[in-house]
Amino acid sequence: MKIADRVLFFLVFSIIFPQPIDAAKYRAGTNDLKLFGKIVISNQSKNKPIEFGISEIEKAAKERGLSIEKGKITREEMAGYVLVSILTDSALISKISATKGFLPPKYSGAQCYSIRTKKTENQLELFVLSTDYAGAMYGCLDVAEALRNGTFADITDSDNKPYLEKRGIKFNIPLDLRTPSYSDVSDAFQQNIPVVWEMDFWKQQFDEMARNRFNVISLWSLNPFPSLVKVPEFPDVALDDVWRTTAKIKDNYGNSGSDYLNDELLNHHEVVKKLTIGEKIAFWRKVMEYARDRGVDVCIFTWNIFTHGEQGKYGITPGRSNDTTIAYFRASVRELVTTYPLLTGIGITAGENMGGKNEKYTNEEWLWKTYGLGVSDAVAKQPGRKIRLIHRFHMTGLSDINNAFREYPGTVDLSIKYSIAHMYSIPNPPFSKEAFNIIPAGQKTWLTVRNDDIYSFRWGSPDYARKYILSIPHLEKVAGYYMGADGYCWGRDFLGKDTVLPRPLIIQKNWYSFMIWGRLSYNPGLSDELFQKNLQVRFPAASSENLMTAWSAASYVFPWITRLSWGDIDLKWLPEACISKPSYKGFYTVKDFMEVDPMAGSNIRNITDWAEKYKFNRPDSLISPMAVADSISKYARIAMSGLHQLPPYNQFSADEMDQTLGDIEAFATIGFYYEEKIRGACSLALYNFYGLQKDKEDAVAYLTSARTHWIKYAQLYESKYKPALYNRVGYVNIPELTNKTTEDIEIAKAWKVGDIKEYKSKTKTETPFRK
Repeated sequence: MKIADRVLFFLVFSIIFPQPIDAAKYRAGTNDLKLFGKIVISNQSKNKPIEFGISEIEKAAKERGLSIEKGKITREEMAGYVLVSILTDSALISKISATKGFLPPKYSGAQCYSIRTKKTENQLELFVLSTDYAGAMYGCLDVAEALRNGTFADITDSDNKPYLEKRGIKFNIPLDLRTPSYSDVSDAFQQNIPVVWEMDFWKQQFDEMARNRFNVISLWSLNPFPSLVKVPEFPDVALDDVWRTTAKIKDNYGNSGSDYLNDELLNHHEVVKKLTIGEKIAFWRKVMEYARDRGVDVCIFTWNIFTHGEQGKYGITPGRSNDTTIAYFRASVRELVTTYPLLTGIGITAGENMGGKNEKYTNEEWLWKTYGLGVSDAVAKQPGRKIRLIHRFHMTGLSDINNAFREYPGTVDLSIKYSIAHMYSIPNPPFSKEAFNIIPAGQKTWLTVRNDDIYSFRWGSPDYARKYILSIPHLEKVAGYYMGADGYCWGRDFLGKDTVLPRPLIIQKNWYSFMIWGRLSYNPGLSDELFQKNLQVRFPAASSENLMTAWSAASYVFPWITRLSWGDIDLKWLPEACISKPSYKGFYTVKDFMEVDPMAGSNIRNITDWAEKYKFNRPDSLISPMAVADSISKYARIAMSGLHQLPPYNQFSADEMDQTLGDIEAFATIGFYYEEKIRGACSLALYNFYGLQKDKEDAVAYLTSARTHWIKYAQLYESKYKPALYNRVGYVNIPELTNKTTEDIEIAKAWKVGDIKEYKSKTKTETPFRK
């Protein structure tokens, strides 16, 4: 059989069976080599994405105890084999489909693939058909997963295309003390400065992204240019070496990013890597090549106008009126595009530091003169180059954007904050409705999906993620999404107290969460059984059904509490610690719970409003805060019940199973805390309006119980995780916050009837765009 010799991209590998396939034994996950024999791989394709998919098949086979050989197969040798072929030539796909009697692939185009099977008494032929390299890689990954999960014999015909075309990671990248990201004044980002200059980090990152079907990474920086390019017109701006500070970072930095570099930080710097600017450029070219080889596009996003790395040189200053600054940024954008031929997109922001009203140019005029003309200059030097411009729909208006960039030589997309900062809230956030109504046909937007809810714990609910993805409206106007955090660095995880080195990547620690979001955003029709199978393989000592039930329930605790206690941006609410930035509220007291407005679209009634209307006893279309407490209680109890049916765990162990079970218990325990706190706030609100002493006594009792749960939560947290400085909510020490739960009890004891006169909505949700 000469098919492998007739096309460039063709793979054949065979699993030799001395007897017909026993599907029942295979489903049971047998490692009987006498039943399965060995795998023979024949691959003539040198395409990197497909080669990665093939390597995953080899790895999965070896994990099953199957031997691997490289070679070719003749027609005479085919009997008794399982034959798996990956075809990427459209003519050959059509010919094979006709010859074998297959239905032709239903979908074609980027990331699409089909799987076809043909079974006889002693042979199984399996074909992965795709004219797209990324699609073929995904098909190989399906085969590898089936081998790993013991479901290979159950593979059936399927046609696959992406539900969301672009599925990305938002990564605020801490390149250097002198070119900070929006989050660098924090522990995690300073710790990750040397990490982002490790090639091994990026290889692991992109491998994991490909396995989970993510295909975009967006790197966000206030101003990355001095660390990434050398500009001929401004040669002294380029930075050699990589710096970070050894000074103790304070928690009083502003929210705009303008004060993220100062003499104290610079005077106490250390060089964490010696690199010339030329070596830096070579490094990032290799990073982008590896991303391409895993089917991942690379985009670079900036906030504006920041000149931390350039200020004081050539007269460059922030502000829209400085023509030298404009010339520098225009040239930097040109060099960024021409220096990195694999860069696919640039994202820009009309803020956070664009200056005042009395400037020479408007925000959009400045952005066009710098980024618009910079890309235009690059395209003039590299005809045919395609750079997608993603203009954040933030602090600007649609007509302003489209008018300013009407001559842009490429695609201009928008970007909106889909759930503001809290993706773990409700699965159908309302904040983009008005934006979708005014975005014209033919223009697309990206969804910024922010996880500033969970920094420490491992989250995992396919049910919530599936609802969230299927609730995204107007798919014809959606280019894709990128998911990430502003408050914690998604590089390596440094929160854990374990001594594991090197530190795990966030995408590795949270492998289940990333699998859920990536896989379901490619195909939301995937069944829960697939995720349960992966849990079974990952944690063979535990009941995957009980684990999945407990984990999914625990993962609903934060969405329910954030619906009731809404703080739109990350500095206003961190449910892990019941806090906001100290200058905003700090720890959310029982009084804050009574007054805080629920999330728009949650259909939950504020606690004070609920108590004020309590006497009317009328049917209510809104969810009562007591019902929210009931829901949190339900999910926390289901999680704890599931844990009791799983093996006991050691909360001080670095073992992944122990760590995972500990996170589930932490979710449940703080859930019990919030349940009691909400009930205490409801009782205190009733006392406020009606003066019944029993309500006040109930409030004290609930808040006392809440404190007990917090003490348990703090003990669980402290056994696993360190206190840390976060850039938006400040220094967080969970055990020390126990004193705040005692203050809640004192607040209730001292409460007087009428301390709150009436319900007044205080919600001022951040407006993500202007018309």
